[in-house]
Amino acid sequence: MFPHTGWTQLAGAASNDPDQLDRLIRLYWAPLKVFLVASFPSLRDRADELLQNFSEDRILKEGWLKRADRTRGRFRDLLKSSLKNFVLDHLNKAENRNAPASLDDLGHEVAGPDSPSEQFDLAWTRTVLAEVLQRMETDCRDPDANQPRRTHIWEMFQIRILDPIFNNAESMPYEQLVNRFGLKTPTDASNMLLSGKRIFKAHITNVIEEYCEKDAATASEVRALEEFILSLAKRG
Repeated sequence: MFPHTGWTQLAGAASNDPDQLDRLIRLYWAPLKVFLVASFPSLRDRADELLQNFSEDRILKEGWLKRADRTRGRFRDLLKSSLKNFVLDHLNKAENRNAPASLDDLGHEVAGPDSPSEQFDLAWTRTVLAEVLQRMETDCRDPDANQPRRTHIWEMFQIRILDPIFNNAESMPYEQLVNRFGLKTPTDASNMLLSGKRIFKAHITNVIEEYCEKDAATASEVRALEEFILSLAKRG
């Protein structure tokens, strides 16, 4: 969904910047755990341990990140294949275990909507989306913001867009929103929601630009994430 995501952090992390390395690992930890458990269900209880070992043996190993080549595809795909190979290698070396018929079977990605790769992508989307929404809320609740109704814009966005998606709430009619926020007409409420969508898109752009080069890939990723949530809402 997000081509080239991760290459900008990678450039900083490859220079052994501790903060960049820590951010890189935190960003990918949850999606990689989802991928590991989906690919190797029997290792669920050891997922955190294996991810810690993978981080130390691969991501934090001097020179490993510098060998990553963006021309070969998305950094996320590199991480998935590297993690899979790491776990298979670990299983090959493990002692006193009941060997499966084929190690390839352990890493087999079942075709369909619940494949490990698709589960990884969904977890990654949620990770990015959570950061976007956190930044948007902080921005809208900033007491120094010039726009006095900016806090209401966040609340409007939450009530009309987020709650129906994540909390299965009924979409509050504009007439009720007019009374709730002291507006004059439903058009005012609609315009306020439109402002919320613009702020949302601006934060998507800022977050995505931290994850990839400022090129056509950025625009593609912004559209993908924006459409993901706004299409779910199907209202506005």
